[in-house]
Amino acid sequence: MRKTILLGMKKVAILQSNYIPWKGYFDIISRVDTFIFHDDLQFTKGDWRNRNKIKTENGLKWLTIPCGTSENRLICEVILNDHSWQKKHWSMIEAAYKSAPFFNMYKDYFKEFYLGRTWTNLSELNQSMIKGISRDILNLDTQFEDSRTYHLEQKKGERVLELLTKSKAEVYISGPAAKDYLEPDEFKKTQIGLEYIVYDYAEYQQLYGAFNHFVSVLDVLFNCGEAFPSYIFGNKSEVVYSLG
Repeated sequence: MRKTILLGMKKVAILQSNYIPWKGYFDIISRVDTFIFHDDLQFTKGDWRNRNKIKTENGLKWLTIPCGTSENRLICEVILNDHSWQKKHWSMIEAAYKSAPFFNMYKDYFKEFYLGRTWTNLSELNQSMIKGISRDILNLDTQFEDSRTYHLEQKKGERVLELLTKSKAEVYISGPAAKDYLEPDEFKKTQIGLEYIVYDYAEYQQLYGAFNHFVSVLDVLFNCGEAFPSYIFGNKSEVVYSLG
């Protein structure tokens, strides 16, 4: 069971759901008590919502879920009408990682995800995969919630603060990209601690040449097996505002 860094306060993270995210996404999940999927936001093409990368013998390859071309919809509204990607993605994953030392340890779990049911909604697919990996493989006890249950009214950074306040967060743990739009002074006003995770991970024995951190978490699992904590869970962070 992963222990969070700051004890005694309710720690919350808020992120849009991504398709088979990289290890840093799960590092954030491991550090908080409550993780809130923020999928009632604009869907953006060419983003991590419906695609991610794996390493293959022919270099990095994108796994992209076909979602159509419309941008006039929220992430949670993206319907999946073309289901051929499921078999294709599993075939690509199997071909890329069948020689990885721990592929067989997780093979049946992920094969069932791809071939055991038909996915019709992107948000549901992503959230199910993320929660499954977190609970069933990484042994995390983080509570998962959905921002839609809070009926938010604000926009951008103010929306994050509204969600944190309504979820009774005492510390917000975020990825460093949020520095572009969050205002630390607003956190001081609302008495919510602000901490940015620092992505700093050890390298491991990876297939196919030079090491690359920025691939799906599947790469860590298939190559490291139960040694995954040493390569997914970091401990560095930047505390911007602390309550204590």
